Amino acid sequence: MDIEAYGESKYEWLKSFLELPNGIPSHHTFARVFARLDPEQLQKCFLSWIQSISQITEGEIIAIDGKTLRHSYDQKKSQKPIHMVSAWATANRLVLGLFKVDNKSNEITAIPKLLKVLSLSGCLVTIDAMGCQKEIVKQITEQQADYVITLKKNQGCFYQRVEKLLNKLSKNEAEKTPKSDYCQSDLTHGRIEGRYYYMVSNVAEEVDPLGEWKNLKSIGFVDYFRFEKDEEITCERRYYISSLDNNAELLAEAIRGHWGIENQLNWVLDVQFQEDDSRIRKDNAPENLAVIRQIA
Repeated sequence: MDIEAYGESKYEWLKSFLELPNGIPSHHTFARVFARLDPEQLQKCFLSWIQSISQITEGEIIAIDGKTLRHSYDQKKSQKPIHMVSAWATANRLVLGLFKVDNKSNEITAIPKLLKVLSLSGCLVTIDAMGCQKEIVKQITEQQADYVITLKKNQGCFYQRVEKLLNKLSKNEAEKTPKSDYCQSDLTHGRIEGRYYYMVSNVAEEVDPLGEWKNLKSIGFVDYFRFEKDEEITCERRYYISSLDNNAELLAEAIRGHWGIENQLNWVLDVQFQEDDSRIRKDNAPENLAVIRQIA
């Protein structure tokens, strides 16, 4: 209905370049069109368009993240909410591409398909723990890009080796292993938030003796501190693997930049476009409208 209302309000302007012999189509017509459009073809058009109007800068941080359209489910048809994975250029603040996660799959299979259609040469790709997979790391490297990826405990022995080594090195000031650190702090919402970044390089042989993680040059962690008046200080640590050389400040930029996809894309989609509240769910319409919102 919003599209129809917009058309009615801009009717005279739209007539200057569109043939509208029957006036603005009804919202039922728009609904039928979006339900029938081939989403794969629409996404190809989107990629072609975005590549024609954008230019990736050297060292651009490209954040990869998924988002569920929570009300796109259809209980009568046993249809689950659709889940989209997007690539966000943090400096240019543009969606570079997006891909729907198959109902019987997850982000691990969707991320490689998304990466494949992107021009990543010279860029820095950031992904959360879901993308911490050997094949995804290999693909990023083969596309001449660097990576910073969150490491979590589901990586078993690899995680344990990284955790053990970082804890050892960060406590031993005399250790000669190349390392760097960096601090940031903010006062937000009446509380102090601090972040301590620590990074070491030349440790691939110790944490990845079989060389399974392509171009692994460094590992690091971030300690997040939060303090509010009359409350105890809370601390949370997260681990990362990277193809970057030893540079804790750049690690901080990459990690903070990754949150841009949450704050500048997903938040806008939910609050301004009310994507999570949309009950559009027929045929291809949810996926197609997701693409249209990203264009907007």
